[in-house]
Amino acid sequence: MLALLRSFALELLHWNRGVSNLISHADELRLVERHIAESLAGAPVLRALACASIVDLGSGGGFPAIPLAITGIGARWTLVESRRNKTLFLRRVVERLELREIEVVTGRLEVLVETEPDALQCDGFTSRATMKAKPTLELAARIVRPGGHAVLWKGSGLEQELNESSAGWKRDWSAPRVSKIGDGPNSIAVFERNT
Repeated sequence: MLALLRSFALELLHWNRGVSNLISHADELRLVERHIAESLAGAPVLRALACASIVDLGSGGGFPAIPLAITGIGARWTLVESRRNKTLFLRRVVERLELREIEVVTGRLEVLVETEPDALQCDGFTSRATMKAKPTLELAARIVRPGGHAVLWKGSGLEQELNESSAGWKRDWSAPRVSKIGDGPNSIAVFERNT
């Protein structure tokens, strides 16, 4: 597992410096701490939820999906990313690391939930550093089966986001269980899809 995580990190740095910007160049020195470790902070959460089929929104440089898949979380992943250069990177990593049961989809989830809702049905949904909570949960509600979960990596503004839009997301989701990631401002919020 550590060898695969190292290979992933090296591939990301190589791509980031020579092909396309996946993470900010300032974050390269903090790749392990800021991106990989924060992604892996969700492993115990998702392992306890026993999600088998997981859709990751805005996969970008592969966070949190690739580190989680490397650790054996989920039986099947669908990585949704709207930028072609990033999906090319994701496909390359999946192939190079010989990761199984990972599909990379180029497109906007807002469109895909209209055109391919059945293909995206899942019991787990992840998103890290993408949209605000309300639109993210609205999209997730379209594809997460009742009793399934949305796991969101959020910054310090989570509580405010949820309070501003409580009427919208509470219709489809239970109140989240929130756990802090280390000593920083970020946290992981777990929502259960109402039945």
